[in-house]
Amino acid sequence: MNTELARFNMIEQQIRPWDVLDADVLQLLSVVKREDFVPLAHKGLAFADLEIPLPGGECMLAPRVEARLLQDLNVQIHETVLEVGTGSGYMAALLAHRAQRVVSLELLPELVQMARANLQKAGIANVEVRQGDGSQGLAAEGPFDVILLSGSVAEVPPALLAQLKVGGRLGAIVGDEPMMRATFVTRTGANDYRTTHPWDTVAPRLHDFAEPSRFTF
Repeated sequence: MNTELARFNMIEQQIRPWDVLDADVLQLLSVVKREDFVPLAHKGLAFADLEIPLPGGECMLAPRVEARLLQDLNVQIHETVLEVGTGSGYMAALLAHRAQRVVSLELLPELVQMARANLQKAGIANVEVRQGDGSQGLAAEGPFDVILLSGSVAEVPPALLAQLKVGGRLGAIVGDEPMMRATFVTRTGANDYRTTHPWDTVAPRLHDFAEPSRFTF
């Protein structure tokens, strides 16, 4: 496989047509080697328009979804980011190039180790991967400029919104199959939030987030 051609095609045929037009984001996708964050058994799928299996039944999000989340969060170089759902560490690596510091929470020990190794190999030093339940965030170290949920949830927990700085943004994929909505929440005041839903997609669930009761009389 011609790796650089495959990367170029991923950017031009999958990501750019999905309204990812930020030149800095597109450049970053050509610099951060996605194939280095993909399990060896799936290297051939590194640039495919699909979710890639990870240990523990998890997966990497499709490249176009990762790119669009990154673009729409508009992370700045002075900002601190909390990511929930580290996976292989690829999204954390992208965030690290845009932010001052990234803390990424991952529930599964095997993925914590994988992500740490991948990030170290990539020479990224401003990401800290921790094992833990991200559904309640990391209040002791907040508030954060940006919070990203790297997977879908039924609803965004209020505990996470409370950990945003005023002016901070949270990005998540919210809802149920067959159609979920990209959801971006900006904290505009002490108790005020502005929410937008600019695009639709589907993504696997993050673990340990509450599901609303579906029981009805």
